[in-house]
Amino acid sequence: MSLFTASGLIKEFRGLRATDHVSIAVESGEVHALIGPNGAGKSTLVNLISGMLPADAGQITLDGVELTGLPPHKRVRAGLSRCFQVTNLFRKASVRDNLRTAVQAHRGSSFRLLGTRNAEMEINAEAESIAAQVGLSHTLDHIAGSLPHGAQRQLDIALALAARPRLLLLDEPMAGMGPDESARVVELIDELRKHMAILLIEHDMDAVFKLADRISVLVYGKVLASGNVDSIRANPDVQAVYLGTGEPT
Repeated sequence: MSLFTASGLIKEFRGLRATDHVSIAVESGEVHALIGPNGAGKSTLVNLISGMLPADAGQITLDGVELTGLPPHKRVRAGLSRCFQVTNLFRKASVRDNLRTAVQAHRGSSFRLLGTRNAEMEINAEAESIAAQVGLSHTLDHIAGSLPHGAQRQLDIALALAARPRLLLLDEPMAGMGPDESARVVELIDELRKHMAILLIEHDMDAVFKLADRISVLVYGKVLASGNVDSIRANPDVQAVYLGTGEPT
């Protein structure tokens, strides 16, 4: 059984079918990339998976647990965490305080009610551990909004990691980055795959081909093809609609 499955997902907006019986599976320890041209339905699909939008039909499961119909926070508790296209930070707070807040939120306790110094020390230690995991230990006391764009994206990923996810949804993590910043995020994702499965939505095809174990191609709300990197590279329909040679046969 796959770690994560989305089966037959349908979503319509005023009669327009944005996702049309979309099915996708992610295995444990896998980076599964979702690609497709603008307007293909990728953002809608991620919103359905994360619970930001309700599906009109279909089923979503994570490690055998039914997620369909659950609100986003309950999906997070079940092991699904998401990073958005636009960074979602407390921009005026320090990196340390951003991470402390995320850890505290997922522990379900208030700092005012921690009760013991040990509990607060544990939260601080976990925040510092996550910062080290994403390469931000040297920025812990920096204001989040003052970080370079690439470091802000790393912090956004770190906040998602505070939920200790089984499946991490990364929505265009390389967007707006230069080559050096993108390379650092590629290295980070390659390290994270050792600890969790990743569903990666990304337009940077060099990054996709470096990272993905499998790729699914979404076009007009439907999965056009799904397979390993070599099979997707060689698929003439994928070349037509995504790599710029025309229309699918």
